[in-house]
Amino acid sequence: MTERSGGETAAEPGFDAWVEARVAALLRFGYLVTGSQQAAEDAVQSALVRACEKWSRVRRTTDPDAYVRRMVVNAHVSAWRKSGRRESPVALVQDRTAGDPAEAVARDDAVWRMCAALPPQQRAAVVLRFYEDLEYGEIAAILGVAEPTVRSHVHRALAALRRELEAEEEA
Repeated sequence: MTERSGGETAAEPGFDAWVEARVAALLRFGYLVTGSQQAAEDAVQSALVRACEKWSRVRRTTDPDAYVRRMVVNAHVSAWRKSGRRESPVALVQDRTAGDPAEAVARDDAVWRMCAALPPQQRAAVVLRFYEDLEYGEIAAILGVAEPTVRSHVHRALAALRRELEAEEEA
């Protein structure tokens, strides 16, 4: 960043345009990772502040989008650890008849609420794999872990979601 008069800072060249083009997608991604609009805004803001400070390096990476998505995940994980919260309540969805067109929407909603209860690394891996449609290697690069770790996160997250869905269906 460059210093302006009055103590304000100006973004590096190209940063403002990049943010303008990507902020909506980053907020959607942040929401899926955090499960909360407020937490998503906080994580994205934190990531963008850090990205602006390091923009000359970030823009030279092979994929600035992936780099900043990783920053969003890291910001969320950091906030989650600081908060001391280790679980989120999962609301149960009322049973609907099989012919009810709202059933699919309700089930999708239930799955996303269940995703919000997953540990941050598992939730991030699931979002990157199934929402962003990234390969395991790309996810590993974003999360800064080995590919087998990503596969483990996805496997454990899907197993947890499966258990929750089965428990909900039995209720």
